[in-house]
Amino acid sequence: MDINTIAKHIGDFAWGPVMIVFLVGTGLCLTIRMGFVQVRGFKHAWALISGKYDKKEDEGEVTHFQALCTALSATIGTGNIAGVATAITAGGPGAVFWMWVTAVVGMATKFTSCSLSLFFRRFNKDGSVSGGPMYYLEKGLNQKWLGILFAFFALIASFGIGNMVQANSVAEPLLSSFDIPKYATGVIIAVLVWLVIIGGIKRIAKVASFIVPFMAIVYVLSSFVVIVLNIQDIPHVIKLILKHALSPTAAAGGFAGATVAQVIRYGVARGVFSNESGLGSAPMAHAAARTKYPIREGLVAMLGPFIDTIVICSMTAFVILVTGTWTSGETGAVLSASAYDSGLPIIGSYTVTFGLVFFAFSTMLSWSYYGDRCAQYLFGNRAVIIYRWVFVFLIIVGAVVQLEFVWNISDAMNGLMAIPNLIGLLGLSGLIARETRKYMGKHG
Repeated sequence: MDINTIAKHIGDFAWGPVMIVFLVGTGLCLTIRMGFVQVRGFKHAWALISGKYDKKEDEGEVTHFQALCTALSATIGTGNIAGVATAITAGGPGAVFWMWVTAVVGMATKFTSCSLSLFFRRFNKDGSVSGGPMYYLEKGLNQKWLGILFAFFALIASFGIGNMVQANSVAEPLLSSFDIPKYATGVIIAVLVWLVIIGGIKRIAKVASFIVPFMAIVYVLSSFVVIVLNIQDIPHVIKLILKHALSPTAAAGGFAGATVAQVIRYGVARGVFSNESGLGSAPMAHAAARTKYPIREGLVAMLGPFIDTIVICSMTAFVILVTGTWTSGETGAVLSASAYDSGLPIIGSYTVTFGLVFFAFSTMLSWSYYGDRCAQYLFGNRAVIIYRWVFVFLIIVGAVVQLEFVWNISDAMNGLMAIPNLIGLLGLSGLIARETRKYMGKHG
């Protein structure tokens, strides 16, 4: 058995039924223990990102809004475009319902993990902040070995899912749409990424806080136009989603049909992949927020799955379903491009192309930060600059090479990150539950 096959088997387990139950089950437990914080704190969370509660004297490096945009820039990407299409072609329309369920319980997971990241974050001598699962696993749970495991998995994942995979996702559509050579795309992106990440989280956050809202608005508006043009079919689409959430989907056109197990599995797996709730990456970005209330940043963080999955993924799903292209036999980004081209002739496919380009670029920025925090935790401050140079070099490599092995090892590492993180969340959930009651009693 070669290393590629081993990586694939590990990835299949990491995103298989056992881990999916672990991820969603943890989210459900946290939802109950936190008193349905998704509902109680939803309105207050929006007030927080408006800047109403920002105070420059509070410790931290970035605002609530910038921290959220940085975390979103890592999650809004191929999962929202290609991942949604894959879920529908493998599980049918009902998979969308399970993506929604995953997002709702994932809000509690994200709330808990990001609140913990602020409780146990570390302030460095240069004023920068380090935080994330490795710190609350070590300091809160007193299990440093779990922190090391998480940091190792996340570090490797940053080179794959956060780098080479994204570079390839940009290079492919630019080659097919504009005939731009892959190596040229790789070099240009590498230079741009370096110019941003050399400034650390403050510069990454500033760039992300521009790119993420801009591209999200463009993508959502384009989707909204397609939906409005086909508004008469929306009731039918909603009926399809709800009907097949718990019933098999019959074969139609190029769609091979799906069992109930497939509907649930692909909906949940793609939902988790799109918003990363439970994997532990976002807490590293949110740890840098300026606030003296950890719960406050947790509330901001829980908006991530809502924006990423409930809003943006739903836009992609509705366009694919309302245009009828889900039965064409196509899948992934090709299906999404076909759906948008059908709904918005000429400009539709370019929406997908540019969405992939900008979303992938912003994903690389955030994952470079996640990776350098893990490198610092594992090897010390000197490792950060070395990590950044390696990260930038691999962008060029990722743009031009075949990525089957990279995809497999990335899936494996990305999924394995969740195991130590979820153990930490369950073990420390009592602390966050108490602090949530205290905070919501005063500010909720």
